Formats: sequence, structure tokens, C-alpha cells
Amino acid sequence: MELFSNLAMGFGVASSLANLAFCLIGVLLGTLIGVLPGIGATATIAMLLPITFQLEPVSSLIMLAGIYYGAQYGGSTTAILINMPGESSSAVTAIDGYQMARKGKAGTALATAAIGSFVAGTISTFLVAIFAPPLTTIALKFGAAEYFSLMVMGLVMAVALAHGSVLKALAMVVLGLLLGLVGTDIYTGAPRFTMGITQFADGLNFVAVAVGVFGIAEILRNLEDEHDRQVMTKNINRLFPTGAELRQMVGPVLRGTGIGSVLGILPGGGAILASFASYTVEKKLSDHPEEFGRGALAGVAGPESANNAGAQTSFIPLLTLGIPANPVMALMIGAMIIQGIVPGPNVVTDQPQLFWGIVASMWIGNLMLVVLNLPLIGLWVKLLTVPYYVLFPIIMAMCSIGVYSVNSNVYDLFAVAFFGLLGYVLVKLRFEPAPLLLGFVLGPLLEENLRRAMILSRGDPMTFVERPISLGLLVASALVLALVFLPQIRQRREEVFTESDA
Repeated sequence: MELFSNLAMGFGVASSLANLAFCLIGVLLGTLIGVLPGIGATATIAMLLPITFQLEPVSSLIMLAGIYYGAQYGGSTTAILINMPGESSSAVTAIDGYQMARKGKAGTALATAAIGSFVAGTISTFLVAIFAPPLTTIALKFGAAEYFSLMVMGLVMAVALAHGSVLKALAMVVLGLLLGLVGTDIYTGAPRFTMGITQFADGLNFVAVAVGVFGIAEILRNLEDEHDRQVMTKNINRLFPTGAELRQMVGPVLRGTGIGSVLGILPGGGAILASFASYTVEKKLSDHPEEFGRGALAGVAGPESANNAGAQTSFIPLLTLGIPANPVMALMIGAMIIQGIVPGPNVVTDQPQLFWGIVASMWIGNLMLVVLNLPLIGLWVKLLTVPYYVLFPIIMAMCSIGVYSVNSNVYDLFAVAFFGLLGYVLVKLRFEPAPLLLGFVLGPLLEENLRRAMILSRGDPMTFVERPISLGLLVASALVLALVFLPQIRQRREEVFTESDA
């Protein structure tokens, strides 16, 4: 009964006129940036962080959350119509979705993606509501040693679930940790890694790093890869699937929702991994595996359900433990800190209206996506014809204005330019930037809990293995790290990385 009363409170918060408006803005903007290839939810949220300063905490987080799962939906539109995923988690959808469009079934493919996303979003929202409060109760019993070990596990999982080389992912985490150490020592007040530059005394600007590594770097990469788009517009006719197609969708949607709900919780981009895992499962379970790659309905329904479920459940570690499951959740932590909210288990107990309002808004946002976006397919198709050379100056201007407005500091613009070039170079060298941002966000928290645990134990490092929960997390981290170095897993990581780039 307590769950339903909490949900009722959440719907009361989320259904206020202001919050409904910001939820609508979020999902429409998310769909827009998902439809336009090369922008991405991470860069968009990074650019919009300064705007949230002037909003109420609940409204700002509802809008940012809507951008995230709206982008998951919008990414499927480009994947199906032009064989170009708007979001990396929609890369698998392009395999069969585009083939369905070529066969005159673009409407069916788009509707399948929408229905699968809505069902997955509804189920995973209730999973967040059910499992987040118990996890919060457990998290409240954590001490400094447990939080240190938990963050170590989060960073290890980020390495394990990243694509490509394990060593490169480790290098990105270490680089992120080092960048997070720049500034003033929290205990001694001594400057660290500032190189005598006074602007570094407060540490690197989170927004500048995020916008540079994801926003500017993505613009540079897309300018390099810009090419003509063949949009499948002539074949969009019937949008609602037939009864037989609906029955065919049930299994893939439910399985994809289950896979995405579990993998979305894991740090390191679980929504992307979930879509690949769902596609693999559906192909193995299918009576006609030869249809996959040629327009199989299950090849759209499963992955789209998985990535949307993964996007929703990634809020569980954010809202209960203060641990980001992916770069977008790292930005959400930044938004919470900007609003004066300390991410972690105290959010549920101290600010229940905020927590349950966000949970309820997820369901409302998913309903808005289905009701509004299918009729707007024609508009999204027209937007796909906009050349990227027209879009990128607008995006650059938004990035610059947004970053400057945080501290009114011109120096931050130089930081954006530097990290933009750094991000572009890293991408060209096949370094995935997501672990870098996770390391940058978790680095200061990792250091703080390490030093606090050592102070409480009077310098005895055994405190991390003498406490059962801390020991269990460290052992799990060691096992995961050992597994990712197995030859078979390393080879599969490289294959997935190549497929997602294709």
C-alpha cells in the first residue's frame, strides 16, 4: 500500500501544469535530437545544464530525464528511415528496421519501435518504483569503506561494459580520475595539478568537460562523416501493426524489457549492451533466423524495448546510490548538485516528492512519446533533410552560450575547445570517452571516501576487507575485471565495437 501511496504522490507532483510542460518539452526535444543524427542526448543535456539553474529541481530533472528517454525513441526513427542510428543504442534497430522500410513496411517498423518502447518504459518504470526504495534502505547502512568499494565496482563495470580494447577503457577511467583530482585538496587546502593557473583552483568545470568531450567532439566527427541521406519517405503508409504482427511482437518486447531492465542498472552504457544482447537472443530463439538482417519484426521490437528499458532502470543506481550508470546519468548528477541536491540514498527519504515525481514522470513521458510522435512522423522526416552544415553552427553557439553562462568565465570556453579537440582525437584513436566522464564524476567521491575510511580506521587499509559488504564488492570487481581479459570476451568486445561503428 505504501508503494501506491508514494506513486499517487509522484503523479500529483508530475501532473502539475508546469511539470507536464517541462516533461513535454523534454520528450519532444529528446526525440528531435534523437532524430537528427550526430547530436546525441549526452551533448544536448550537457548544453542545457546551465538553463536548469533557473528551474525548480523537480522540473529540471523531469525535463532532462525526458530528453534522455525521448532520444532513445527518436534514434529509432533515423535508424529505420535512413539506416543511420540517431543514438548508439539504436544501432541494432537499423539492421532490420531499414530493411523493413525498403520493403514498404516503414510505418510498421516505426510503430513497432514506439509500442515496444512504451511497454518497456511502463514496466521498467514500475521496476524503478519497486526496487529503488529497498536499495535506498540498504545504501543508508553504507559507510565510507562500502562507498569506496562500490565506486571501485562502478568504475570496473564501466570498463567491462565499454566497447573495444580493455586497456583503452582502463586508460580512459584513469584519465578521468586524474582530471577529477585537479583543484584544491579537500583536507589540506593545497593546490593539485593546477600548473599555477588560478582558474584551476576550484577544479575543472564539469559542464566544460562534458560539452567538449561529447558535444564539440561529436560535431567534429559528424562534419567529417557528413554524407547524403536516402530517406525512406514514400513507403510510410500504415502505422499500426496488424493483429498477427502484434502477437509476433509480444515475446521479443517482453524479453527485451527484461534484458534491458537488468543491464541498464550496470555502469558503462547498459542500454547499448542491452540492445545487442536482445538482438542476439531473438535471433537464437527464432524459428527463422535467416530472416534477421532482411527485415525481421523481432529484430526491431526486441532491441527497441531493451534500450528503452535500460534507459529507465539506469535511474536506479543514480537515485539510490548516487552512482551514474552512463554519461547521461553523470550529467544528471551534475544537475542535482547544481540544484543543491546531494545524490544518494537520502534523496528518497529527505525529498520524496522529487524522487517519486521523477518516477511518475517517466510513465507520463512515455505516454506522450506514443501519443505525440507517431502523428509527427512527417515532421521528423522533413527534419532529416536538413544538412548538417546548417545545424552545426547553431549547436556550437548553444554550447558556447551555455558553458559561458555557468560562471561567466571566458576561460571555460578555452576549456571547451581543448576538451573538444581531445575528445575528437580520442574517438579517432578508438578510445571510448564514456569511461572518462564516469571517472571524472566518481573520482572526487572515490578519493573522499577512501581518505575518510582511512581516517576512521586510523590508517589501517584492512578496513576495506574486514567489512563484509566492502569485501564482497571488491571481490566482485576483481572477478569482473578478470573476466573481461579472457580471450573470448575480448574478441567479442571488439566485434560489438566494430558493429556499433558500422
